[in-house]
Amino acid sequence: MAKKDNNKGHGNDLFENPEVLAEEISKFEEFLEKNKAATFGFVALLFIVVGGYFGYNYYIEGENRKAQSDMFQAVYYFEADSLNLALDGDGNNLGFKDIISDYSGTAAANLSYYYAGVSFLKKGDFKSAILYLEDFSSSDILIQAKAYALMGDAYMEQNDYENAVTLYNKAASYKENSYFSPSYLMKAALAYEKLEDKQGAIKCYEKIVNDFSEASEVNDAKKHKARLSAKAS
Repeated sequence: MAKKDNNKGHGNDLFENPEVLAEEISKFEEFLEKNKAATFGFVALLFIVVGGYFGYNYYIEGENRKAQSDMFQAVYYFEADSLNLALDGDGNNLGFKDIISDYSGTAAANLSYYYAGVSFLKKGDFKSAILYLEDFSSSDILIQAKAYALMGDAYMEQNDYENAVTLYNKAASYKENSYFSPSYLMKAALAYEKLEDKQGAIKCYEKIVNDFSEASEVNDAKKHKARLSAKAS
């Protein structure tokens, strides 16, 4: 006598027993008939959501292409240090502020926040620089950390050393690496020294020496650590 397989589940019966399969199909058809309005409503909503998603992405891609084209002149003015023209445009070409407002949600608008923030920083308008840089976001290893550090610079210029420390540390720890992190840690150490927080500064210098031994900042970090350690003792 064959031993009964107790592990065989009901799911397998659907494929092995045509009567069971027919019964399940009948139940499903009955459910659809009883819930016809809700079912078709759900399907319609699904089409709207899916269609809206792809439609929006197609629209954004088109807008981004136009924005990148319109942004060309603003970048040219920025590189020429014609910062007012870069920010506000020249009457014929858009500036970064126009790109942000006219092409909201595009990659070009996002990058314009960065350019605008740097432009205001160069102009000495540190509060505006922070506002624009705060709205910039990127996963890039260089530019996002740089944006944090630039906000730190803006806070330093306003003698707000606590926020400067926070932003410099954020820049140093963002996708931590030996190329950029040490320079941001040096900035953080200076901000700590402005706060008369010798231990905070020493920790920054120690991290450079211990974690980034090949960095060009190592010798300066050693020198400043020794100076602060001597004062502390």
